[in-house]
Amino acid sequence: METLTTVLKWFASGSGMIAALMVSLDSGRRITGWGFVLFLASSLAWIAGAVLAKDGALGTQNAALFFINLFGVYRYLIRKKADG
Repeated sequence: METLTTVLKWFASGSGMIAALMVSLDSGRRITGWGFVLFLASSLAWIAGAVLAKDGALGTQNAALFFINLFGVYRYLIRKKADG
């Protein structure tokens, strides 16, 4: 079980860093949107790792971040860009 927790945490950490880079590059709506998708995966991995490690604070933080990132996916990949 400890190995799974470790793998989840390393995936969450690495994918979160890559997602942050994608969003910060400001390379267009599509790249930024996919950065938010990667943030969603990172949040899910952190939540799973937090459940396995019984870390309520980490799980709660990433549950909130999941919904914030879901809004980012909506804004950059689903919603049409406003004219003007």
